[in-house]
Amino acid sequence: MNSDFSEEKYEKAILELFQDVLGYHVECGYDIDRDYENPLYIPVLEDCLRSINRDVPSEAICEAIRRLQDFGLGNLEFKNNLFTSYLQNGINVSYVSDGEERHVIVKLIDFEDVDRNDFRVVNQWTVTNVSEDETRRPDVVVFVNGLPLVVMELKSPSREEVDVSDAYTQLKNQMNKIPRLFYYNAFCVMSNMEINKAGTLTSSEDRFMEWKSTDGSYESTEFADYNTFFEGIFEKNRFIDILRNFLLFSKDGQSYSKILGAYHQYFAVRKAVMSTLEAIKSNHKAGVFWHTQGSGKSLSMVFYVHLLEQLMSNPTFVVVTDRNDLDNQLFAQFSHCSEFLRQKPVQAESKDDLKELLNNRQANGIFFTTIQKFDDSEESLTDRDDVIVITDEAHRSQYGLETKVDTRTGKIIVGDARRLRDALPNATYIGFTGTPISSKDKSTREIFGNYIDIYDMTQSVEDKATVPIYYEDRVVNLKLDNDILHEIDDKYDELAMNAQNSDIEKSKKELSRMEVILGSKETINTLVDDILKHYEENREYLLTGKAMIVAYSRDIAIKIYRRILEIRPNWQKKVNVIMTSSNKDPEEWHEIIGTKKHKTELARKFKDDNDPFKIAIVVDMWLTGFDVPSLATMYVYKPMKGHTLMQAIARVNRVYKDKEGGLIVDYIGLSNALKEAMKDYTANDKKNYGDTSIENTAYPEFQKQLEICKDLFYGYNFSDFYGESNLKRADAIKGGVNFIESKNSEDAEDIYLKESLKLKQALSLCRSKATEDERMDAAYFVAVRSLLSQITKKGQISLKEINNQINQLLKHSIKSNGIINLFEGGQEEISLFDPKYLEKIATMPEVNLARKMLEKILNDQIRIYRKTNVVKSEQFSQLLNDTINNYINGHITNEDVITELIKMGKDIKQAQNEGEKLGLTTEEQAFYDAITKPEGIKDFYNNEELIKMTHELTRKLNETKTIDWRKKKSARAKMKVQVKRLLKQYDYPPKGLDEAMKTVIQQCELMADNL
Repeated sequence: MNSDFSEEKYEKAILELFQDVLGYHVECGYDIDRDYENPLYIPVLEDCLRSINRDVPSEAICEAIRRLQDFGLGNLEFKNNLFTSYLQNGINVSYVSDGEERHVIVKLIDFEDVDRNDFRVVNQWTVTNVSEDETRRPDVVVFVNGLPLVVMELKSPSREEVDVSDAYTQLKNQMNKIPRLFYYNAFCVMSNMEINKAGTLTSSEDRFMEWKSTDGSYESTEFADYNTFFEGIFEKNRFIDILRNFLLFSKDGQSYSKILGAYHQYFAVRKAVMSTLEAIKSNHKAGVFWHTQGSGKSLSMVFYVHLLEQLMSNPTFVVVTDRNDLDNQLFAQFSHCSEFLRQKPVQAESKDDLKELLNNRQANGIFFTTIQKFDDSEESLTDRDDVIVITDEAHRSQYGLETKVDTRTGKIIVGDARRLRDALPNATYIGFTGTPISSKDKSTREIFGNYIDIYDMTQSVEDKATVPIYYEDRVVNLKLDNDILHEIDDKYDELAMNAQNSDIEKSKKELSRMEVILGSKETINTLVDDILKHYEENREYLLTGKAMIVAYSRDIAIKIYRRILEIRPNWQKKVNVIMTSSNKDPEEWHEIIGTKKHKTELARKFKDDNDPFKIAIVVDMWLTGFDVPSLATMYVYKPMKGHTLMQAIARVNRVYKDKEGGLIVDYIGLSNALKEAMKDYTANDKKNYGDTSIENTAYPEFQKQLEICKDLFYGYNFSDFYGESNLKRADAIKGGVNFIESKNSEDAEDIYLKESLKLKQALSLCRSKATEDERMDAAYFVAVRSLLSQITKKGQISLKEINNQINQLLKHSIKSNGIINLFEGGQEEISLFDPKYLEKIATMPEVNLARKMLEKILNDQIRIYRKTNVVKSEQFSQLLNDTINNYINGHITNEDVITELIKMGKDIKQAQNEGEKLGLTTEEQAFYDAITKPEGIKDFYNNEELIKMTHELTRKLNETKTIDWRKKKSARAKMKVQVKRLLKQYDYPPKGLDEAMKTVIQQCELMADNL
């Protein structure tokens, strides 16, 4: 018996958890008689809808079920969006009673009484797509009231060759092959016990997220077990709450994004809502919601508003920001979610407009405004007490309560926060922020109260909601005087404070003098030269190459732009300036800055990973609320402090594929400001991110990993890699793989892949700090890793792809004379049936590499056979295992095993050709092989009879392929009878060869399993 914890055993463990711990009813799909074209559990659905909607007539229930099965035209996202609306809001149906048309809402879920819903889990739920001749069986489907809301794909925790990514691939394939099942999908789950993640049908793999808590605690959640994941999401009350309040579609034009709230959003929003309801009854201070930048704060606001709408009687929301571009960005986010909110947000054009909106509408409403719209008038806009004020970045300095006197004019100046309070005296206030409140900031607490929930950088990075940010100091490259930098720093800080108007004017004049220094031609030239050198040598080929340059002023932004194009005139599409325009701008700036429409188009292009627009030069715009996940580099030439600084640099902390972290390249001296800004962060954040300098973090880690990789290559000379010959360089890379493969240790390959990955990740952050020798060594080890990983991962090897990847890696470190060809002429996929590739591999001097590549090619082909042909898979799998075992046990040499593998490849090629010569499809050949497996079978039948049997058997199985006869006992018995009866017409099997029927049945089972 196999001691491994197989996928089947893990599946049973999950079913037990749902049944014994969560209280769900568990069934096996093979035991349910149903129409496989319909993914709904119709009998359960009908009973539940009648039970939940007791006062709704039967004809309305029938109409709702009909609507559930006919979504009309549209793609998968469109239909799923419509179903999600039905799920959360019910189906509005009409029916005729007493000759009169009536309307009623048919609820699909009882959100008020969870126990009235039916919760069940079914494994192996078959769904057939007749039009595409496709049938699939997801591992586990979670049903509520007969609706297949969650699809799970599980993978064995003990099979190294399969990981959770395979589950993601299966889910995407199912969406393509049996899309109807996913019309009703709330979200998907992929799990292999160690990694457990949930995501929606529009989520990329890196946006599937873990659920790490059952009570909202962030402690000890670095690693979450599968019990926490499943109990955290699928506890009945929480599951229903998630379906109703934390699942939404964000629609931008024709683009749909379905979003499942993360665990930190769920628990924090719940806390915020409870705090708000208590504040309405008391001091109207709901508190401060601090979730670090990039962790989904804007969406948390949407979830918060939606949930309060469920719990309050038609509340009105006023969302306040301090800048027009932020107002537009947040308004756009709410607008994209308007279907979920069931109302469209409105931007107030002025204070009077906001007053009219509030007073002309005594219920509902989501209104957006900037703090600046509240002038010095003491007039109340409304005295209503059901208004909730949501303030974005609540602790900015301009939200003060202070009242000051301008000593020059004698005018009394009232703080923005005081004016807001005066305008909405009975409202309840909540603050949302991505950075902490300063310990010196008393006014923010006076307005909003204390923290509701804190989700810090440390937890966000652990949860992979964001990536860490690192810092590189390049001030010295500009040769700026330190005294001048300190003076700029002080003056900028003074300007940023809530100072008197006269002080601000004075500071502006001082700053204009600083701009003369920072904007001089010599300084700009030096700055741009260094940025280009750093970018082209270290960052251009990282991820998508997106980078941002933060300029000191609008004038300096233009100067940087012009200097870049002066040096790189062909970069017209690659670099752009994004900043506000002014009537005072010189005429020649107009074409550079462009219109509002132009900036909107640039934003779209910068967010497009494939667009040639790679470098954005900004001043203030795009420094908050603008997300480009692949953006990994920010060049800063502008002093910033506190929350302004932390919000700006957070542009590079978004998660994207294998992005290791964001890099801030500092040209203005931010180190002290960074340390000062971190004072109010959590103890964990100060410990983990108090020093983000790559000099002290990534670079030492890189050097450590470099030494580890050198140790792993002890005894191998790869000096040819340093020469000018691409041929010798390619040979050194192949030789390195050969060396790793030659080690006797079974885990040598895994150790090297793991350690060289750490080297690659550290190098991505500190490449500019590494010496030339270090970069060359690292380039070699990473290139070896790339080739080794290509020949060990599943799927066919593309020689062209290997060559491209190696060349891309080496661009960073080596000025190559030409294109490196690891495999000469390798421009196509390696085909098992192309003799020239097999012979090329067989004659490689690196025999260990050759053996590994051949073994991989044969394994890939046998893996295909394993899903289609029981006879061939057994035959070739045994041959391969015997050959490799003989090699491992020292019975044959490397050269012998290569000869055997080449012969096996030719045998597989010949086996395929035999089927083609007989006029058989791949499916038919599998049955032909099963029928003809017994030795001497052709003594009883001529080939025409065998082929006729094959055609008949294949046709019969195809006609009944929607039946789960392999698992369902009654159907299996019936199918066995049909197969035997069919073959009996040909007197098959012959007397004395009764085992032959067993092989045929096995092939039928294999075909059924892989429909």
